[in-house]
Amino acid sequence: MPKTGKNDHARKDELPSTLQRSEQKAQDTFAKTYDSAMETYDDDSSRAARTAFAALKHSYEKVGDHWEPKEERGPSDDHAEEGAASTKPTAGGVDANASKEHLYQRAKDMDIKGRSAMDKKELVEALQKANDAATRKAREG
Repeated sequence: MPKTGKNDHARKDELPSTLQRSEQKAQDTFAKTYDSAMETYDDDSSRAARTAFAALKHSYEKVGDHWEPKEERGPSDDHAEEGAASTKPTAGGVDANASKEHLYQRAKDMDIKGRSAMDKKELVEALQKANDAATRKAREG
């Protein structure tokens, strides 16, 4: 089913919950990419969703239970840099290519304990874990 309605905006009720809690532009980016990918990939909804999330992650990063604009547009992790055929793991929406300072600030904003002793990789992993927990909590409540 198309994710974009007649008004050319995302149909909010058909979006993943993290996008339902995000700004309109993030919703529209996902929805328009998803709809285009469905046409391109012969109604393969799984592939269309992966394509839409890949497009979203170029401009947005997951922060807790929603998506926020990135400071700099571009691939968010090694998987995104290599493309769909990559065997490297995804950072789950965390902008792993951001500076350590940016990741530290995100960790501070999310009150992640022990952040000052973490290296960049550990900050990414802690942010992924915190984002997943925030999403679970938002879905439950």
